Amino acid sequence: MAFPGDRQAMNKNMLVKTIQTMNQHLPTRRIDLMQLLAMEKPGIKGKDNTFFIMDKVELDLISKSLPRFLWSRLRLPMLIEMSPDFGNGAARVQGEPEVELVSKILGKERPHEKQIIIYLPEVRELRRKLPTTTQYAFITNLRDK
Repeated sequence: MAFPGDRQAMNKNMLVKTIQTMNQHLPTRRIDLMQLLAMEKPGIKGKDNTFFIMDKVELDLISKSLPRFLWSRLRLPMLIEMSPDFGNGAARVQGEPEVELVSKILGKERPHEKQIIIYLPEVRELRRKLPTTTQYAFITNLRDK
């Protein structure tokens, strides 16, 4: 006989495993823009061992959009975090250089926080402009409300 607490724990475990599976494409580590610009074939390896090549035209666009002092702090691919916690159709991008870049690329006013919430039309525009240097990351808050 399963108790309600057991069932809730099983559901959380299943959700965690599902999200881990959905995030298999994410890199084991992200590389800063400075290093990527110096590479002959810029790219990263995902957790699933696939190699993602980053387009040099995109890297050039990014380097022209950011002050040089942020190049070593911007880690790519930039993660677009998808979660129901941000609201319907919303995503988050975190990090000072990342927020600066997203604001420039989307023509938005830069928030003073180190994160920016963007909505589906903006997510699509960001992915259209930076398809090889951005990736979706699926996250959720499993704490009890």
